[in-house]
Amino acid sequence: MVQTIINRSEVPLDARDLEMCQSVFDEVRSEAKIAKVSDEAERIAAITIELYRQGVRSPHHLKVMVEAARGLIAPRKVE
Repeated sequence: MVQTIINRSEVPLDARDLEMCQSVFDEVRSEAKIAKVSDEAERIAAITIELYRQGVRSPHHLKVMVEAARGLIAPRKVE
């Protein structure tokens, strides 16, 4: 019997998936004060979708990973 394995990145995103990605994108972009129509916003959107397709489903984890990928995380203060 031949089994077909479908890669998660090949499965279309549904409305709930897009809603979560949009929410994370909006939050990251807004906090970083990045214009909605800009090259950086496009990069953030692409990274958000790609990480989601790779299995990052927690909005918090997705946001942190997108921020890290774009260097948007503020350094921690050492006391």
